[in-house]
Amino acid sequence: MASVSGGVALSCPSKLSHGSSSSSHRRHVYSSSVKMAVSVDDKKKSYTLQKSEEAFKIAKCAFHWSCMARLRSFLAPSGLQFSVSQIYQGNGALELMPGGVNSPVRAFKSVGGQPILIDSVKGSHMWDIDGNEYIDYVGSWGPAIIGHADDEVLAALAETMKKGTSFGAPCLLENVLAEMVISAVPSIEMVRFVNSGTEACMGMLRLARAFTGREKIIKFEGCYHGHADPFLVKAGSGVATLGLPDSPGVPKAATYETLISPLNDLSTVEKLFEANKGEIAAVILEPVVGNSGFIPPKPGYLNALEKITKENGALLVFDEVMTGFRISYGGAQEYFGITPDLTTLGKIIGGGLPVGAYGGRKEIMEMVAPAGPMYQAGTLSGNPLAMTAGIQTLKRLKEPGSYEYLDKITGELIHGILDAGKKAGHAICGGYISGMFGFFFTEGPVYNFGDAKNSDTEKFARFYRGMLEEGVYFAPSQYEAGFTGLAHTPEDVQRTIAAAEKVFRQI
Repeated sequence: MASVSGGVALSCPSKLSHGSSSSSHRRHVYSSSVKMAVSVDDKKKSYTLQKSEEAFKIAKCAFHWSCMARLRSFLAPSGLQFSVSQIYQGNGALELMPGGVNSPVRAFKSVGGQPILIDSVKGSHMWDIDGNEYIDYVGSWGPAIIGHADDEVLAALAETMKKGTSFGAPCLLENVLAEMVISAVPSIEMVRFVNSGTEACMGMLRLARAFTGREKIIKFEGCYHGHADPFLVKAGSGVATLGLPDSPGVPKAATYETLISPLNDLSTVEKLFEANKGEIAAVILEPVVGNSGFIPPKPGYLNALEKITKENGALLVFDEVMTGFRISYGGAQEYFGITPDLTTLGKIIGGGLPVGAYGGRKEIMEMVAPAGPMYQAGTLSGNPLAMTAGIQTLKRLKEPGSYEYLDKITGELIHGILDAGKKAGHAICGGYISGMFGFFFTEGPVYNFGDAKNSDTEKFARFYRGMLEEGVYFAPSQYEAGFTGLAHTPEDVQRTIAAAEKVFRQI
């Protein structure tokens, strides 16, 4: 099997193997008591999700002091103390929010068992409201690359908050982060900040169509570009996790101009261009897929897409919401040496706060209002808090040795997991690049979403629940990539591998 050097693994022998002051005080006491209980007790506590389950399922009641008193009395034997806000937000999640969550994968539908409610995070670890401690390989779905609640980021945010949380007007911090992004990402000569990856992809799509005067796009099966209507066609993790073919409520007209190709299949792309000559505005993809699980491109595939788009007057768009500043400081495009026409970013550039961005060649970006006629706007775009967290995060990532460290610990992690799985007799394959990784319960190789769907998802679910009990938190879906960060330690990795060895034997 072919492989890409520098950390990519494609199922080959080298890198891939087949309120008030009193309530504030109560919050502090609760958080501190959980962390101390975990850190000073050498004996492993019995794993329970009792309070997470109660918070999801307890019947909704009117919020008043008698309700609060009853809940406090109910939880008193555990010694846990809750503030007003904690009780209200945890009261009957299933009745308050669809599925009890605000993003579907968090509901554990594909892995079963009780979703956990997180109380606090720090570094590479997280604690739930039952006091369980986890090594975290989700990292808030990617942003926490330098570690959760980093002291320098928090200090910078505290200083910024003294000036205000949102201006709705230009601020100097936007200039600073824009310069950092432009200097780092090869394709970006001008950038527009927004508030999410979905919003970035929406703006990017409108811009690509405006610039080319064409409407059709090619996207790839299993690639996710947010939940805007034109992209919810064979869109990977979120839809796949729930077992839905596409989302209801998306009109046919919204996806009529969306053409689909399997990933790593150049012949299908060529046929689509041939059948739609002069009509395709852009080819859009995750250069390293994270929303079907971790799937890197075959060698030469991105080069071929660059060539065919140029020959046909279409734009090449990299959705680097996941890969941007993660697999290298300049993203996947720097790593693979391919410069797309447009790029979308998110996650890391906000340092854990809501953010997104799209950028590209200046001649294209000058189509965006107010410089040009393509309209897009946002109330909180470029807000000072997200800009501050992003600036501090990128500063840390630029320090020498950051990506070498990520590559080292991620390589040790994924090789350890794969070796443990195979020794226990399981069909498993996987790979990594820098701080992004994944594994599938199938022999492999996995080159596209069709291959990924051969995975034994029931076995993954058993593995997932077993790892939770051992204090390891992966993404609760077979079809999601994992993330490491600079806060992960060699001890974290060794504890994870040891836990995996135990769970592999059990399942």
